[in-house]
Amino acid sequence: MASVWTGNRGTIQDYASFNPSADAEAIRKAIQGIGTNEETLIHILTTRSHAQKQLIAKEYQVAFGKELKDDLKSDLSGNFEYLMVALITSPAVFDAKQLKKAMKGTGTNESTLIEILTTRSNRQLKEISQAYYTAYKKSLGDAISSETSGDFRKALLTLADGRRDESLKVDEYLAKKDAQILYEAGEKRWGTDEDKFTEILCLRSFPQLRLTFEEYRNISQKDIEESIKGELSGHFEDLLLAIVHCVKNMPAFLAERLHKALKGAGTDELTLNRIMVSRSEIDLLDIQGEYKKHYGCSLYSAIKADTSGDYEIALLKLCGEDD
Repeated sequence: MASVWTGNRGTIQDYASFNPSADAEAIRKAIQGIGTNEETLIHILTTRSHAQKQLIAKEYQVAFGKELKDDLKSDLSGNFEYLMVALITSPAVFDAKQLKKAMKGTGTNESTLIEILTTRSNRQLKEISQAYYTAYKKSLGDAISSETSGDFRKALLTLADGRRDESLKVDEYLAKKDAQILYEAGEKRWGTDEDKFTEILCLRSFPQLRLTFEEYRNISQKDIEESIKGELSGHFEDLLLAIVHCVKNMPAFLAERLHKALKGAGTDELTLNRIMVSRSEIDLLDIQGEYKKHYGCSLYSAIKADTSGDYEIALLKLCGEDD
């Protein structure tokens, strides 16, 4: 059984007859001179895996003495540029940049912090922290500390540490015990013991939490979500609810994020790009399935209706076929 963290339900796999120097050459040709051959760029960058695209970028640098990223930036613009650059950025660096962006300037984009820190594996989180420090000379923990506060900060820092148990083994005794602790920390007392919620929800494995939530229901006659909504508030509540949703069904959680990014007046391209790029090799097929199930139309058609031009074409290529 594949763990939730290392799915093989992506729309992109390793490209079979991969030749990094031929790809680098083709990309160079596509962006040199007057006008850009967007079709070539889209074809190469939406069909090669992350690992392969890192090799293309290396080859490009060696052959032409320039950073592929810089050449793409100077040749493209708007959302299309942003997406193409995201596709050639290593996943850890990409996530580090997204976190930085979410904490920059006045006001913090809490939902981005929540989305990234609840859906990445320990290994990914450690790589993100490293990339963050390399790029910004500040630890991710320090950045989170200076931009957030209270129980929300504590829980984010616990997640960012990448210490969640990732084994698939489930301990029934522990599930009963944790369910009782959660019940006594919330429903059963006046005031809430937030630390207990943080500790259990941020450190136990997903299979373990699934069983804990069942036991919780037996004890309290309530779903854990209901209790969290009744006992907690603000961003801390949002974060714990996100963890519960991920435990129950991570692709459905991400499908909901995409739906919110696409519906209504404007499009939230940052979220759209982030999920499409970061899940393209993990579980984008499952996310598409959940999207269709919950929102009555395919993700493909939702993107088609909401975007345009080369940006639209590239996103649809990431989707694969319309389901």
